[in-house]
Amino acid sequence: MKGFVSFVSSGPGDPELLTLKAVNRLQNADAVLFDDLSSGPILSHARDGADLVGVGKRAGRASPKQDHVSRLLVDYATSGAKVVRLKSGDSGMFGRLEEEITACREAGVGYEIIPGVTSAMAAAAAAGIPLTRRLTARRVQFVTGHDVTGALPEDMNIAALADPTATTVIFMGKRTFAELARRLTDAGLSWDTPALLAESVSTPAQKIVRGTVATMEQLIAQEASDGPALILIGPLAEAG
Repeated sequence: MKGFVSFVSSGPGDPELLTLKAVNRLQNADAVLFDDLSSGPILSHARDGADLVGVGKRAGRASPKQDHVSRLLVDYATSGAKVVRLKSGDSGMFGRLEEEITACREAGVGYEIIPGVTSAMAAAAAAGIPLTRRLTARRVQFVTGHDVTGALPEDMNIAALADPTATTVIFMGKRTFAELARRLTDAGLSWDTPALLAESVSTPAQKIVRGTVATMEQLIAQEASDGPALILIGPLAEAG
């Protein structure tokens, strides 16, 4: 008898940002496989007796391999368990969701995806700004700041990212921002473009630091910790 997998998005860290459906699935799960950023108070919603298994990945740290995580997920489900795969932010946003869905499909395991608050939306809310504005910020783009090697991806559409009328949110970009800033300004983006660093959004360690594309590298060196962070650039980043 096969079980079922619920891919549950836990939001950026504040348990009050969980959806009602996310809480329901946690309360009824036999096993919860959770990311590092989904641990802590969020796991208090799991039922007593459920298996809680940490499978999170953090840059620069020893982490479970993706094939091991996928295999564990399938093993629990094929034993008949109701499984929650708890992912931070929104599970469809740079969360390796597709690999785990593929594993479920190949094993004949049923699944559902429960969306959540992505850290980009939570960061904008914490900074007191919208992500769009009529005429001057008509487009939003989310990009990752590194590839599987930890370097800035070589195939980024720099012309699109240098659009001064777009809001650009860079996930996992602290270590590569200096190189990205150079590429963007070479493509025509002004060094004076507003930028902000949002770290550990919605948690007690939250930090919002404002600057410009020109000053952000220094601000990251001075202000950033090892907490999860994203960088937002565009005309709205100076507001608030």
